Amino acid sequence: MKRINCILILLIIIASGVFAQNATQARAVLDKTAGILNRKGGLSISFSMSNSKTGTVAGTIAIKGKKYNVRTPQAIVWFNGKTQWTYMKNTNEVNITTPSLSQQQMMNPYAFINMYRSGYSLSMKTQNKNYVVHMTAENKNIQEIYVTINKKTYIPSAIKLRQGAQWTSITISNFAAKNQSDNIFTFRSKDFPSAEIVDLR
Repeated sequence: MKRINCILILLIIIASGVFAQNATQARAVLDKTAGILNRKGGLSISFSMSNSKTGTVAGTIAIKGKKYNVRTPQAIVWFNGKTQWTYMKNTNEVNITTPSLSQQQMMNPYAFINMYRSGYSLSMKTQNKNYVVHMTAENKNIQEIYVTINKKTYIPSAIKLRQGAQWTSITISNFAAKNQSDNIFTFRSKDFPSAEIVDLR
């Protein structure tokens, strides 16, 4: 019996070491990915986001640090790091808000990737030419995230996340490391002279 217990303890120690190593590898992959996505000059991508509540929304996004400019067939969103302007094409209306961190994350697909730094347990597996990093947390608004990352480029191609019982899937394409002007992250009223401005701050 003592021998069996010793074997079990040894197996637990080995397994713990494997899990710890796997988490370290996952963090190293995400560190490289975050370094690419946090490129000083900015970047642009195409995306498609879908869940059971909102259906599918596709568009493009330009990113520079915390700033973003999102364009879809339904809306245009500008965020300069503090203030967000959302232009709804069907109503010709611009809503001005100060979004919370979670609201910013829902607008910027890549914001989810930086969440690994605190409060999430990490694991990783390989799948063909990709790493698939799994992030889990108990006391977070987003409890679970899967990030698919290319092994060679470290650029993510898909993100799947869970809030409560609802899953949201994001596919990413046309990644381009491209310097972005700060001007594109701020709404200019002269470009939309007939739009109604609604300040919700």
